[in-house]
Amino acid sequence: MTTFAVSLVLFGATTAGAAPKPVGEVLTWGTASVAKVPIPDEARSGVTAIAAGFKRNVALKDGRVIQWGVPDSGYPELDRVPVEAWDGVDAIAAGNYHHLALKGGKVIAWGRWLETKVPEEARSGVTAIAAGDGYSLALKNGGVIAWGWEKINQGQMNVPEEAKSGVTAIAAGLNHAMALKKDGSVIAWGANKYGQLNVPKEAMSGVTAIAAGAQHSLALKDGKVIAWGWNLYEQATVPTVAQSGVTAIAAGQLHNVVLKDGKVIVWNYNGQGQMDIPATVKDGGITKISSTFYHILALR
Repeated sequence: MTTFAVSLVLFGATTAGAAPKPVGEVLTWGTASVAKVPIPDEARSGVTAIAAGFKRNVALKDGRVIQWGVPDSGYPELDRVPVEAWDGVDAIAAGNYHHLALKGGKVIAWGRWLETKVPEEARSGVTAIAAGDGYSLALKNGGVIAWGWEKINQGQMNVPEEAKSGVTAIAAGLNHAMALKKDGSVIAWGANKYGQLNVPKEAMSGVTAIAAGAQHSLALKDGKVIAWGWNLYEQATVPTVAQSGVTAIAAGQLHNVVLKDGKVIVWNYNGQGQMDIPATVKDGGITKISSTFYHILALR
């Protein structure tokens, strides 16, 4: 019999007389070095999107990218959001050592220079972005575009033919990539050491969302989470509580976080406090989640 470690948080209504919770507030927990970095005051309300990176996080507010996290002397260029991303941004993505912004169909990248060389085809008409370890994905006209540091390419930049049309969503893991087709089927390519590419039959139709962890994958179908790949800490074994009613999914290195009926559910590794959901999260309804190696962002 499998035993799961699962963390749940129930959200209740604001008590009478209590001050209303700010809308669009960013919350975080997990890796101490990252989670203890103060969230900028400007990210305390009005934020519409979040993305968790390896040591830094990005948020989107009024079309402007806000960034914070642990400075890294090895990659100081990652600490400077380009002027081009100060307004008019539509979407954001965070990788390990580079970040992306989507502005008017054009991809903007900053961080480690090898990851910031956006190809010409991704400078217009792009509708979605994703960032992994040393590589990026973009969705344009239903087809996936991939680029990055060739030295670390384990196949994730070799887009298969079936992902070059009819795609509606993309996700980037450590060194494997995912795409969701219009028919609800999942495609995966890149590294397969832990079975990241072994898409189960259940995820071949009806899927509505995807998420890529470091070396495992998630899909959402009819409110049920489907998982496969590396299962060292049972991160690819879905607990009963996440098999119905789930509305959003995110994956880290060895853990997953999902939303369900006003609850945040996290499983299964807690080495960096990912399952120690803070009281601030318990205070109100979470609307979006994002996760990376060992920390989690939430938006309410």
